[in-house]
Amino acid sequence: MEKKVDVFLYGKKYSVPESLTIMGAMEYAGYELVRGCGCRNGFCGACATIYRIKGKQELHACLACQTKVEEGMYIATLPFFPLVKQVYDINKIKPTEQIMMQLYPEIYACVGCNACTKACTQGLNVMQYVAYAQRGEYAKCAEESFDCVMCGVCSSRCPAGISHPQVALLARRLNGKYIEPECQHLLDRVKEIEQGQYDKLIEEVMNKPISELKELYNTREIEK
Repeated sequence: MEKKVDVFLYGKKYSVPESLTIMGAMEYAGYELVRGCGCRNGFCGACATIYRIKGKQELHACLACQTKVEEGMYIATLPFFPLVKQVYDINKIKPTEQIMMQLYPEIYACVGCNACTKACTQGLNVMQYVAYAQRGEYAKCAEESFDCVMCGVCSSRCPAGISHPQVALLARRLNGKYIEPECQHLLDRVKEIEQGQYDKLIEEVMNKPISELKELYNTREIEK
């Protein structure tokens, strides 16, 4: 029989197999997860969770789908980590240092504590990409933040109240719109889609059984 550990979900004690993730442990304990479960593979950032270990004061933030349970783990999930999302028209702004100062001025209050980087569920150098954003180096910021899943865990630990994922998203949009060269074959494909050239193919794919869709996905040609 698999070894079990005692965890506390919303204050109630449960004994669960030690091999489970936090998400798996919640379902094992009988919780029906209808929100905050997303992809279950660490890509969507929907299952941001906080926990602490019994006898220790430090709070940890993680993704419930990636983090295994530990003995004496006190767990609480949040619907989301609040982020400041500014509204802008990407066609009316330019990749200048002033636009970041205008939309996300809090990044200039960064104290360099590096708590954001330490908390990142993807292991990104968050403080570094914020520094790039401060200097208007949007191509570097876009590259450094490329794997961000917008979970907001970094922002939950920031004493300056920076919305790091939104800053990174703005940098990637500016980079894609104004800095990177245009991708002609992508523009051509979008035009073909708008003209309805793939409507019949899409309908055929939607009517295929799941098993055939999986086979098509697993044997697809991957661009190098």
